[in-house]
Amino acid sequence: MISSAGLAAARGLEPADTVFLGGNVFNPFTCTWERTHFAVKDGYVVGLGDYEGREEYTLAGAYVVPGLIDAHVHIESSLLAPAEYARLVLSHGTTTVIADPHEIANVCGAPGIEYMLAEGARTPLDILVMLPSCVPATPLDAGGAVLTADDLARFRGREGVVGLGEVMNVPGVLAGDGDLRAKMDLFEVVDGHAPFLSGKDLNAYIYAGAGSDHECTTLAEAREKLLRGMYIMIREGSTEKNLRDLLPLVNACTAPRCCFATDDRHADMLACEGHIDDCIKKAVASGLKVELALRMATLSAAERFGLHDRGALVPGRLADFCVFHDLDRFEVLGTFKRGVRVVDARYREPACPAAPLHARVPEPRDIRLTGRGEARVIGIVPGQITTRLLRCPVDAAGIPDTGRDILKAVVTDRYRASGSGVGLVHGFGLQEGAIAGSVSHDSHNIVAVGVGDADITRAVGEVARLGGGLVVASSGDVTALPLECAGLMSALPYDEVVRRLAALEEHARRLGTIENPFMYLSFLALTVIPEVRVTERGVFDVGAFSDVSLFEG
Repeated sequence: MISSAGLAAARGLEPADTVFLGGNVFNPFTCTWERTHFAVKDGYVVGLGDYEGREEYTLAGAYVVPGLIDAHVHIESSLLAPAEYARLVLSHGTTTVIADPHEIANVCGAPGIEYMLAEGARTPLDILVMLPSCVPATPLDAGGAVLTADDLARFRGREGVVGLGEVMNVPGVLAGDGDLRAKMDLFEVVDGHAPFLSGKDLNAYIYAGAGSDHECTTLAEAREKLLRGMYIMIREGSTEKNLRDLLPLVNACTAPRCCFATDDRHADMLACEGHIDDCIKKAVASGLKVELALRMATLSAAERFGLHDRGALVPGRLADFCVFHDLDRFEVLGTFKRGVRVVDARYREPACPAAPLHARVPEPRDIRLTGRGEARVIGIVPGQITTRLLRCPVDAAGIPDTGRDILKAVVTDRYRASGSGVGLVHGFGLQEGAIAGSVSHDSHNIVAVGVGDADITRAVGEVARLGGGLVVASSGDVTALPLECAGLMSALPYDEVVRRLAALEEHARRLGTIENPFMYLSFLALTVIPEVRVTERGVFDVGAFSDVSLFEG
């Protein structure tokens, strides 16, 4: 923010508010380091070099990096309310996140977006919003709300709203859907979401206005999209682990078009491994030059969203930065927002939006399967949210088949009590019991996987009783994390959420599950990611973009 006082401070005619002395300052424009001082006035850098300030802060040769930026995240996926999420990621050097609140928007509609904006204002973290473009995710999905172009237009120009979030209805874009076209016309910055899209359809998708993609899982896919002009968000979440596969894309020429994103990262991973600092460490450990990794985590992300007030510690930009001592370990020692060190604000109980849960909890007879033949089975892909369509000979009387790891997956409508859909899944590893949750992208119905029908229905019933949550049920034993905020986020402090997640994981591990079972569970119903899913209606083939029968033929 240009002011006469700031101009005078920049010229050295008046003292700055604070002068930071003797830091090794990273410059992402040149990917170089400069041992220098820098001056801050009214939260902005006014100059580098010798300055006088009312206060001085000695950096003693520490490395100073512009505040880290997450280019694409769903805060709801952390299971934390926004202020608690902010407490956690600020400690890891993140000062800005580009958040798409389409999870809570699918549950609550426009009031969910208002909630995220209001709660975000309670924290020093800059939570900048990309408005959810696809609520519901597809015309076939029925969640808690429908947001039209007119609904989104009311948010245009609001402080903190920077663009249109991931446009996942690719068939709608290619077919020229009118309402979707109107949404994309609202903003200059439009994020894409187009897994495996290639060739002429990719050309058309980019021509329509999608400017980035965070769904690349192979180097060839990312390279094609980069060549066609897209920004590539290299993602590393709890289950979406694409960083090492995509890292060869990055070099000195391409780094300005590449940035980091966490997308969906549970609170336990944030607490134990970190946030964007974790992406930097993993990238450097995989052979990327540290300066290129830092460029991606700062200026590249800022430029993608037209945030010319941040991303570098140069005159006229926000004095957002983090400090660390070791280039190899990259352990953040302190985070500064607008030139002031961030002090943990401590826990404050969040507001929770009203989001009634109207599920009709199934009885075991409601989810009983009949028939035999070649069945469409959802195959979990480790480290990815994509699934594989497996065709397996199945006799319904033989399900669960723990020997082949083929179990029931059940999705229960939480909004209209319409009932439950049933499919089969391979890859969870459960030998007994069941897991269930109200986090189920993107409609967020109740989803469950289990060995016995009684355990599945008991787990679903406990989620409904809690009004939303994550549950493990087995042999009369239940472990749960209530998610009071729209069935998506906990009202608890982040350290207590991490503790309860650990208890859930431990219980689930005793039953034989894979690592991060609840994150894999949450994507079983996501109808915009190939290849096959299960919804409250039954089995869904993403390629055919239609509901299909469990048994073929």
